[in-house]
Parts: sequence; structure tokens; C-alpha cells
Amino acid sequence: MPVLDPNPQHGQKKMLLVFGAFFAIFIVIGVIATIASP
Repeated sequence: MPVLDPNPQHGQKKMLLVFGAFFAIFIVIGVIATIASP
């Protein structure tokens, strides 16, 4: 399954959504860690 499909149906969009969600969670964890640190 190629990452860059010439004719993306929904795979590209879904992968981008998963990556965006993972990045958002990473940012939230970073903010919480910054606030929680003394």
C-alpha cells in the first residue's frame, strides 16, 4: 500500500486524520507536563 496514492479514495484522508489526532494528543501531553512541572 503506497503512502502517496495517485487516486486516493479515503486512505490518505484517514491517515492524515490519524496523524493529526496523534499530534494533537502529543501537544496536549506536552502542555500538561509543562503545567504539572514545578
